[in-house]
Amino acid sequence: MELSFEQGPIRPPSEAKSLLIRATRNCPWNKCAFCRTYQGKKFELRTSEEIKDDIRNARMIADEIRALSWKLGGGGQVTDAVVRRVYNGGNHYSDAFRSVCAWLYWGGESVFLQDANSLILKTDELVEILSFIREQFPGVNRITSYCRSKTAARKTVAELERIREAGLSRIHVGMESGYDPLLEFIRKGATAADHVEGGKRIVAAGISLCEYVIPGLGGERWSREHALATAAAVNAIDPDYVRLRSLQVVKGTGLYERMQNGEFTPGRDEETVREIRLFIENLTGVRTTIVSDHILNLLEEVEGTLPDDRDRILAVIDAYLALPEQDRMIFRLGRRQGIYRRLADLNDPAMYARLKAVTDEYLPEGAGRFEADLKALMHHYI
Repeated sequence: MELSFEQGPIRPPSEAKSLLIRATRNCPWNKCAFCRTYQGKKFELRTSEEIKDDIRNARMIADEIRALSWKLGGGGQVTDAVVRRVYNGGNHYSDAFRSVCAWLYWGGESVFLQDANSLILKTDELVEILSFIREQFPGVNRITSYCRSKTAARKTVAELERIREAGLSRIHVGMESGYDPLLEFIRKGATAADHVEGGKRIVAAGISLCEYVIPGLGGERWSREHALATAAAVNAIDPDYVRLRSLQVVKGTGLYERMQNGEFTPGRDEETVREIRLFIENLTGVRTTIVSDHILNLLEEVEGTLPDDRDRILAVIDAYLALPEQDRMIFRLGRRQGIYRRLADLNDPAMYARLKAVTDEYLPEGAGRFEADLKALMHHYI
C-alpha cells in the first residue's frame, strides 16, 4: 500500500516551508463574504487516530527519503540530488512524497495544522496530537495553526497554556477588521470584542500570535473607521505580528455580489495606502511587528517592529504618495507584474522606460482601463 497523508488547500505564506498536517477539514464558519476557499464544502472534525495515522505515514515517508539519500551518497541529508530524484521520478513518487521531500530539504523543523480552525478540537485531543507530532518528529521546533477569535475566546488561558506546552508555537488569526459594522457587513461571525478577548487569551498563554488585517476592506464607505477601529483592537491585544493582506474582491464571493449591486465600492491603491498609514499611525503602546509579505500589498517595504520602525514605515508610505502621478502608475504596474518590490526599483532606467512606455498608452484614456487591467493582474495572485 502506497504511503500517503491528507493535506488541505491552504496555509499562510509564512508556513511555506512547513509540513502540512490536516487536523480538521474545511471551515466551521464558512460564511465570510470575502472568502471562497471552502465554498460548498462541509466542515468535518477528523478523529485523533486519523490524524495520528497521517503523522505516522509522513514519518515513514521521511524515513524512506532519508534512506534514498544514503543510497545516493547524501548521508541521510536531503540534497539537491535527492530532490531531483523524487520530483523527476514520475508516478513512482506521490504528492505526499514530494511534500515531505521539500519539507526535509528546507530543514524539517516546522509543522502547520490545517484547515481553517484547528483549535476547535477538544483541548485533550489537540494536546495528544501535538505531543504525537513531537514524538514522531523530534527535530520539529515550531508548530502553528489557524484559529478563529471566538474559538480562542472559548478556551481558558490554562487550556491554551497546555496547548503551548504540548508544542503549539504560533496561532494565526484572521481579524480582518476591528470595526463592528464592517465585521457584520462581511459576515465575519465575530465582533471586535471577540477579537480582543481571543487575542488577549492567546497572548496571556504565551503563544505567539499573528493577526491578519485586510486593508481596503472598508471600501470607500468605511475606510477611516476600519483603520481606526482595527488599530484600537490591535492596541488592546498587542500581538507579536500583524500581517497585511490588501483586499482583492474575488468573483463568486458575497462581497463580489455586493460590489456588483452597488452595496460595496472598493478603494483604489492610493486610498488603501492612506488607510494603512492611518492604521499604523494609530498603533500605540504595542511591540507588534508589521509584515507585508503578500503580492497583493502594493508596498512590501511597509514592514518593521513598532514603535522603533514607525517613522521609517511611514516615510516609505509618504515617499510613494509624493511620487508624480505617472511614477505611481509605473510603480503599481511594476509591482502587479511582479517586477518591482521596493520604491528604489524605480531607479532602474531600463525597466522604468519599458513600464513608462506602457503607461503612456493608458494616459489619454483616463484611469478606467488602467485600473481594470491592474485588477485583472492581481487576480492571478489569488
